[in-house]
Amino acid sequence: MVTTAGALTDGSLSSIKGFLKTLSPVDQVGADARAAMLATRSIKTASKKWAIDMAISMIDLTTLEGADTDGKVKAICNKAIRPDPTDPSVPHVGAICVYNDMVSVARKHLDESGGHDIPVAAVSTAFPSGRASLEVKERDTKDAIANGATEIDMVIDRGAFLSGDLEKVFSEIVYIKSLCGDKAHLKVILETGELVTYDNVRKASFLAMAAGADFIKTSTGKVAPAATAPVVLVMLEAVRDFHQMTGVRIGVKPAGGIRTTKDAIKQLVLVKETAGDEWLNPELFRIGASALLNDLLMQRQKLTSGHYGGANYVTLD
Repeated sequence: MVTTAGALTDGSLSSIKGFLKTLSPVDQVGADARAAMLATRSIKTASKKWAIDMAISMIDLTTLEGADTDGKVKAICNKAIRPDPTDPSVPHVGAICVYNDMVSVARKHLDESGGHDIPVAAVSTAFPSGRASLEVKERDTKDAIANGATEIDMVIDRGAFLSGDLEKVFSEIVYIKSLCGDKAHLKVILETGELVTYDNVRKASFLAMAAGADFIKTSTGKVAPAATAPVVLVMLEAVRDFHQMTGVRIGVKPAGGIRTTKDAIKQLVLVKETAGDEWLNPELFRIGASALLNDLLMQRQKLTSGHYGGANYVTLD
């Protein structure tokens, strides 16, 4: 008899398919209501600076534009290392996230500038669509790792998932994970805006975790809706339940639409109240963002000095 933990960790697609059939449906009304309720939680001023610093340390500082240049990537690397050049007490960010061809630029500049401990994440496997042959996805991943990426953000084939081809989705995650080995963590992007239902989000979360994901990520940031609070709640419940069943902790990364300090603090409340304090660290929770860091820095300065900085206080990204 296969136990629940065995079904999730034995690497067998038939076992995970059997497990997925036993998943109870997500209470959509309940998930929406709980997410809305948690969004009303406020934190004391004394805790706000801690929350801001924690959020900064969790950011995957991201630039994923066709117009990205070496100079732009180097600039965000500088910002990742010293988010506020006037205040060395501000923590560095969780990672830099770029396209494959910019990985070597980011890694070299970080190493030369004192950011040795900041990982470089590469979006891979035909980001953002995920529509390519396995051979292309393999080359994409190998190139990123060879260039210095220690985190791979892969996208699942949503068309395969929605058409019921779970074998393709599962086997691709397993294979990309094997390419990562001990060289890189694997973050699996579900693109929840295209999965339509919370039930699909929950099913895809467990499928990805069982296949070897180190993180599950909401979205590419290229599709709306992205990191909505109820979707993040469902994913946090999934990693919590997966840990209870297997003893393995998997990270969560919301991305897309998180732009303000208020947004970030809402995410931290979701984490604490759903998965628990163990997930309140950059090893298990990241926020994919570009504009968020500036707002966190402005709010941090307001807490420290009592007033906001001028227009030139933060860099424009």
